[in-house]
Amino acid sequence: MTKKDIVRTISDEIGLTQQQTKKIVQRTFDSIIDSLVREGRIELRNFGVFEVKTRAARRARNPRTGEEVVVPEKHVVTFKPGKYMEARVQDADLSTHDADLASGAETTDAGDLGSETTTSKENSGRWDED
Repeated sequence: MTKKDIVRTISDEIGLTQQQTKKIVQRTFDSIIDSLVREGRIELRNFGVFEVKTRAARRARNPRTGEEVVVPEKHVVTFKPGKYMEARVQDADLSTHDADLASGAETTDAGDLGSETTTSKENSGRWDED
């Protein structure tokens, strides 16, 4: 599922235009990101917890040359699903999804995800830029 699918679903359910819904969804995502930057953690009841953690600097090897390189410390976002989400996913029949993954069938999710999250000179990386 892509952001566009989420917007379409919500728009149909609540009767707003897709443009209005897109702005609301984008503001929600921006608010989550801003909270993570400011506070380092955001807890959404029945959904889960996003948290910023520091990954320590480490040494690694370039697999091509074997040369040792230092990977600097960086901040990463982690997500721990809430109990409600875990229960719903556990109880869901995901057998068709698993079969698609096992057969190597491409889904629209994989193609759309890359285009939405890729940043370049033309794309600032915002979720609302298609």
